[in-house]
Amino acid sequence: MNDILDNIKKVLVVYLVLIIALISYIAYFQLFKAPAIAEKSENKRLWAKRNEVLRGTIYDRNKNALTASSKNNVLIQNREYKGGALYSHVLGYVNPTYGITGLENKYDNDLTNYKSLTLQSFLKSLNVMEAFKDRNKKEEKIGNSLITSLDDKVQKAAFDALGDNKGSIVVLNPKTGEILAMVSKPTFDPNNLAEVMKKANSQSYEESPLLNRAVSGLYPPGSTFKIVTLTSAIENISGVTNRTFNDNGKIVFNSKQSLSNLHGNAYGSISLKEALAVSSNVVFGGLALELGNDKLKATAEKYGFNKNLPSDGIVMEDSRFPKLKDYEKGSIAQSGIGQSKILATPIQMALVASTVANNGIMMEPKLVNEVVNKDGELVRKIPSTAISTVISQDVSNIIKGYMKNLVDERINRDWGVFKGTNAAGKTGTADYQLPNGRDAEPHSWFIGFAPADNPQVAVAVIVENGGAGGGLAAQAAGKVIRTALGR
Repeated sequence: MNDILDNIKKVLVVYLVLIIALISYIAYFQLFKAPAIAEKSENKRLWAKRNEVLRGTIYDRNKNALTASSKNNVLIQNREYKGGALYSHVLGYVNPTYGITGLENKYDNDLTNYKSLTLQSFLKSLNVMEAFKDRNKKEEKIGNSLITSLDDKVQKAAFDALGDNKGSIVVLNPKTGEILAMVSKPTFDPNNLAEVMKKANSQSYEESPLLNRAVSGLYPPGSTFKIVTLTSAIENISGVTNRTFNDNGKIVFNSKQSLSNLHGNAYGSISLKEALAVSSNVVFGGLALELGNDKLKATAEKYGFNKNLPSDGIVMEDSRFPKLKDYEKGSIAQSGIGQSKILATPIQMALVASTVANNGIMMEPKLVNEVVNKDGELVRKIPSTAISTVISQDVSNIIKGYMKNLVDERINRDWGVFKGTNAAGKTGTADYQLPNGRDAEPHSWFIGFAPADNPQVAVAVIVENGGAGGGLAAQAAGKVIRTALGR
């Protein structure tokens, strides 16, 4: 009899353990898994719920409508992108077949959030006659709208300046972090996603028009990174701004490794300011060796490399700066000129320029300024937020002066596009290799800001395979800066 009771107890214990495990799993699923599953773009119930509300409108900063929505039936609505390919990467798309991306995804809850009682409707309800007239009307459910930081004129200027080239342009307000424009090419028309997806499926990810190069494209930054090396040198090498450097055209590491200036130029005795103006690889490679990997890496990380930087309305790929051994002299020197294993997104380099422009303070990039309801009433403001103080104002003033001098040196030669803008900048010619190991045509870079004495706009431009940075990238940057400043 006792044996039977013992067996029953054992069975009951097993059942109790199983019941506790089942309850625990259900609780875990409801708390942690269910919300994530419910929010998946392919969840049909979520799409049905979403389409009960007419999706809110996305506007530029001047309240020009960039989207429009209309209902097909109870469960389906059309989303029109008024600029077509112009805003495809920055806005993304919302589509029951292909999901949600970009700003549409980041602010999906706001765009589908509907509250029937607004201040205006409440005041109307106090008027008995108005309330009586409207009692039989069914109020249309319309989601909140977004007033973005984008400037339609600047966006169009950046789009046109990039032309048919692959690459990206990012334009920021350095004082607020507002994204004034963000262009990535090749681009696509979000109003015709079926055709876009069909074409994209036959391409590699790197070639795909769906890739937002502005925030996810990773490139060697080339000589635009010399701004970071310059920062590190000023902060860590005493008296470096007063030194004279001997540039004989080449640094030799061993019988197999050397670092030369572009076209093999030798600049002789030059100051640090002149070295930036001529973009001396010898000087900046030598500075990287003098600093060592640890110090240069620390400065790069202050600027946001190897970090997941905060942002609003966008998702940025982390830019990368390598950890190198002391004996890797060639790679350390290359890192000083933005080569080696350094990879940066265009928005990262725009943030470098923006930080220098803003007296050393890096602002969080943001895409939305306000959320408003269907009646235009403010739901909430998105504040401008500082990420950190990267460099002191004294250091930023030195770098500003150097970057302005660089533009001034060429403004009467081949950079007439910058006349009247008081711009400051830095070019970059980024070498890289094809998958087969052969050297490719370099990427053309430019980063800068204007006016130098009171910066209102900061820009980063990359033209893939565009050659020297002083060519295509600089010309594109100049056109965008002129538009942003109303020149």
